[in-house]
Amino acid sequence: MRSESKRLYVGEVAIGDGAPISIQTMTNTDSKDYESTLKQISELESVGAELIRISLPDEESVKVFKKLKTKTSTPLIADIHFRAEIAVLAIEAGADKIRINPGNIGGKDQVSKVAAAAAKRNIPIRIGVNAGSISDDLRDQDIPLSKQLTLSALECIDVMEKVGFNDIIVSAKAFGVQDTIETYRALSKSIDYPLHIGITESGTLESGSVRSSVGLGILLSEGIGDTLRVSLSADPVHEVHVAKQILQSLEIRKFHPELIACPTCSRCEVDLIPIARQVEKELKNISDPLKVAVMGCSVNGPGEARLADIGIAAGRGKGVLFIKGKPVKTVDEADFVDELLKLIERDE
Repeated sequence: MRSESKRLYVGEVAIGDGAPISIQTMTNTDSKDYESTLKQISELESVGAELIRISLPDEESVKVFKKLKTKTSTPLIADIHFRAEIAVLAIEAGADKIRINPGNIGGKDQVSKVAAAAAKRNIPIRIGVNAGSISDDLRDQDIPLSKQLTLSALECIDVMEKVGFNDIIVSAKAFGVQDTIETYRALSKSIDYPLHIGITESGTLESGSVRSSVGLGILLSEGIGDTLRVSLSADPVHEVHVAKQILQSLEIRKFHPELIACPTCSRCEVDLIPIARQVEKELKNISDPLKVAVMGCSVNGPGEARLADIGIAAGRGKGVLFIKGKPVKTVDEADFVDELLKLIERDE
């Protein structure tokens, strides 16, 4: 059961109040480089990014941002640190949302300045708290990190509410999975603003994907989270792919076929691993969210293949193709992938 939250819009993407949990990512090109940033935005759109954030450190990057806004229909979020005046310029340049960090934006007056500008353009602000940039006052307190993160977010919310601004999205991320979980649990009980969830600085593609999947999986399974980013030291295209896999694994959203594949053991009588990899590669080009099974022995194979929409249960040099539990054809090992793909194409 999703935690209740108010609904806001970033461009035309709804966030909160039961809207589909949206997938965000962030460009990692030089924000002043128009061509490379536009190219990356296009790549991210093509793999399913629904919201794209761009860091804007200075006036020149804002000028590029304004130009980028005319080239894409995907909502663009301006990520601002240290300089509230850059946030105001980004709002005037057409940003669909602003992200500020209360720990480094310059205090209450600067927060109020950004909120006033966002109110004029009717766009939301994400209060983005990070463990690495908590204010000195909070950092010096002898309280758990999760409490510091929670208080930082709540203090910034209070500043915005006092100037009449309520179009707020909140995030409070740490590298520590448990710290992050405890923070979001506390926030979900304290506020009804939409929550952007993530594990910050989670690591490289492999380690960061695991860490993010653990943390986000727990939060999402508890109904916490309205939009998310998987933060990886990798091409941001991977962030989108991993986010999709997390949401689909929890059966929250469906994007593409799922591969059920045997882990292999000494009972396996075919060279299953390269077969599974090839099938997985081909499935990336298919949008129908089928369950496709590739199983390598007679113990679990037939049962798992029957539970899938389409599958193959392999034996020595041969395999039986299934459609929704019914065997339809026996094929040679060399033809496994081609025959399986033919069934998938027929089912689409």
